[in-house]
Amino acid sequence: MLVADDEALVRAAVRAILARDPGIEVVAEARDGQEAVDAVREHRPDVALLDIQMPGLDGIAAAERIHRELPGTAVVMLTTLGEDDFIARALRGGADGFLLKADDPRELLTGVHAVAGGGAYLSPKVAARVVAGLRTGGPDVAAVRPLTEPLAERLTEPLAERLTQREHAVLALVGCGLSNAEIGRRLFLVEGTVKAHVSAILAKLGVRNRVEAAIAAYEAGLVGRGRDGGR
Repeated sequence: MLVADDEALVRAAVRAILARDPGIEVVAEARDGQEAVDAVREHRPDVALLDIQMPGLDGIAAAERIHRELPGTAVVMLTTLGEDDFIARALRGGADGFLLKADDPRELLTGVHAVAGGGAYLSPKVAARVVAGLRTGGPDVAAVRPLTEPLAERLTEPLAERLTQREHAVLALVGCGLSNAEIGRRLFLVEGTVKAHVSAILAKLGVRNRVEAAIAAYEAGLVGRGRDGGR
């Protein structure tokens, strides 16, 4: 994969996290968007991880070029900027994932594997903002609609007939953008148990990742209840 960020220290930190996973190999680095596009052309990585704010060609513009010219490379944005406008622009530009630098490092590994496998991935906090946009008709609705429409076609059976009461509570908190650790603290569960519940939820709903699970929670009207632990 490719790592692009104008700060050498950030690139080194990201490489150190990725090195924990033997299934991920960093084949190139870039300091700006143009270097990122050129490196993708040369190395054809499965995934390009791009910062948004880089000199010259920024990350979103680079993502648009990669998506248009080199669609075999999935693009993940990794940034400190979680504003709705940046999320919407990135998704409209063809980004397959959106992560925040403040996220748990495990989210980076999960997101890279998700998009490398052909899926989409938003960090829990970003997913929460997307769901909020769906609820309020915010500026990111048009960008995420391609994710929600295929999902809606598969969610015709009521959730009550698929999930246990505990799974409902976990799903509601996933919809609010909480991580497994945060859900565990809210519901007084160990993190491993939460992870097992999330895996069961994905399987029962036939969804691919937490983004789709969060949208399912929104569609089922669970998101508001997630704020108080699903009661």
